[in-house]
Amino acid sequence: MAASPTVVLDNGGSTIKAGIVRTDLGDDDEVRLIPNAVVRSKGDKATFVGHEIGRCKDYSALHYRLPFEKGYLVDWDAQKAIWDGLFSSEVLSVNAPESSLLITEPYFNLPNIQEIYDQFVFEEYEFHSYHRCTPASMIPYGQLFAVEGLQMPECSLIVDSGFSFTHVIPIINHQIQWHAVKRLDVGGKLLTNQLKEVISYRQWNMMDETYIVNHVKESCCYVSTNFFADLETCRLKPKKSKIALEYILPNYVINTGGAVREPGYELAPTDQVLVMENERFAIPELLFRPDDIGLEQSGLPSMIAASISLLSEDLQGMFWANIGLIGGNTKLPGFHERLMSELRSLAPVECDVQIYRSKDAITEAYRSSLEFVRSADFTTRLVTRAEFLESGTHAIRRKFGHWQSGDSGKSGEGVVANSSSTGGVPQLSKKPSRSRIRTTASTSSRRR
Repeated sequence: MAASPTVVLDNGGSTIKAGIVRTDLGDDDEVRLIPNAVVRSKGDKATFVGHEIGRCKDYSALHYRLPFEKGYLVDWDAQKAIWDGLFSSEVLSVNAPESSLLITEPYFNLPNIQEIYDQFVFEEYEFHSYHRCTPASMIPYGQLFAVEGLQMPECSLIVDSGFSFTHVIPIINHQIQWHAVKRLDVGGKLLTNQLKEVISYRQWNMMDETYIVNHVKESCCYVSTNFFADLETCRLKPKKSKIALEYILPNYVINTGGAVREPGYELAPTDQVLVMENERFAIPELLFRPDDIGLEQSGLPSMIAASISLLSEDLQGMFWANIGLIGGNTKLPGFHERLMSELRSLAPVECDVQIYRSKDAITEAYRSSLEFVRSADFTTRLVTRAEFLESGTHAIRRKFGHWQSGDSGKSGEGVVANSSSTGGVPQLSKKPSRSRIRTTASTSSRRR
């Protein structure tokens, strides 16, 4: 355990998951969910930064300024304003020179952006030490794959479906196998934008109502396990099928929020209703059929199969048996069932397919990071400000590694000695593991 307080920052494109571990006052497990945006409200005639957005009273026609664009942190002025509020006495009350920082970064983060991360941490905020890593690299330290009586799997595959993209990340002994990482260009932002266009074309003009439409998506949408049957149901009984839902739009004049209409609720004369039919399942379907909107990519199940196929044939059965879901999109009702159904048809017959869901997929990486901070390895993975001032970014690259070099780095991932003797595949422990117990004949050459 680090001697100084440690700030844990899962810096997502939509939401920052933040907390602090203090050695003097005990562990603070409470996670703060902070919108990662600067918002201008026309109704309130005010600008809200990060944690201040909860004070907004009129969420109609909000103008968003997002630090992240296309999955990468590019607006550092906006991000600094959000971090300033987060580190202030209003939220975490951080004394940076006496604290360590663990922060997550995007997958395949660009080197020049990584350098700006380092400069902000050590030159702008002057943290004592810090560790930078991807969210998936923290998952093996958490409880996502925990099963009573069995040890944690040595091989796992993380599906991280977040704000900007959906990534498939295979991990062996805490090391990300970068050559097999896949990215699907569908995330929560694209789904919300697509829903805005569909609603605006069919019913109400909602192109400027990002906040409201995002709430509609989270309240009404689900992943269909039988897409064409649900589509036919909506076609036969428009607005009267069992799938149709009525969403009462918010009225900020009388300060009422939006909500799904409950059975028996009498509509007021001022209520405006949005009817959600096939939009409920057609929008999330893009995760499984991105070609519906012209994206020349395979769906998520095929992408998982493609990622596993790039790994050592002897280990592939272990990855099929240990698939973990994180990220906000995986919380959609029906997501797990649909993914399991399609993966079972793609996996070899002799392989067991197991998918693990988190209690809260949005904060899973944050909670796993807390476990990493409490581990004995954490202090050895830190880069101090003194090392940075002496050697610059080179000290950080030596410690963390970089995906371009094929080095999964030491961002919490244990280093496995002498992997070259097995064709670049890290050596696995000879202890019996859950993944080996579940998988039979994984070395077979049979395929679908």
